[in-house]
Amino acid sequence: MLDAFSKAVTSADAGGKFVGGADLDSLKGFIADGNKRLDAVNFLASNASCIVTDAVSGIVCESPGLIAPGGGVYTNRKMAACLRDGEIVLRYITYALLTGDASVLNDRCLNGLKETYAALGVPAGNAARAVSIMKAAAVAFVNNTASQRKESVAQGDCASLASEVAGYFDTVVGAIS
Repeated sequence: MLDAFSKAVTSADAGGKFVGGADLDSLKGFIADGNKRLDAVNFLASNASCIVTDAVSGIVCESPGLIAPGGGVYTNRKMAACLRDGEIVLRYITYALLTGDASVLNDRCLNGLKETYAALGVPAGNAARAVSIMKAAAVAFVNNTASQRKESVAQGDCASLASEVAGYFDTVVGAIS
């Protein structure tokens, strides 16, 4: 995993040049949006259990057969595993958001996730739907539009951060679908 600075230095070094031009402008933008990025990560981390439990509750409401005998989250053990997996996915998304780099998400979370779910008999559609519900909640937190959960945020538009977060969730959905 490389943060934005390490990525710029590695790229410049590979080309045998100094960090400058577009790379330097990108780093300036990264720094300028630093407080907004930290606020977004803080919102997601401090509301992780709400985001995940709302997503799991959502898929259970949409597909009540999941909690019936033989359903994907029928036993307490399966429900706990589902909640744990959701929190792991969200944690790696916050790592990616913090660094501005999705490689940690791809390398440590998504690699083999689809195959693991298939081996465990977890329906990919339900897992993808839960991630989509988490995405909607996370984007609302980043934009500070989540109902009943307003917090003080750094000034400025967070649309680009919300788009970045949405992209990370889309990557997860793509990996498990």
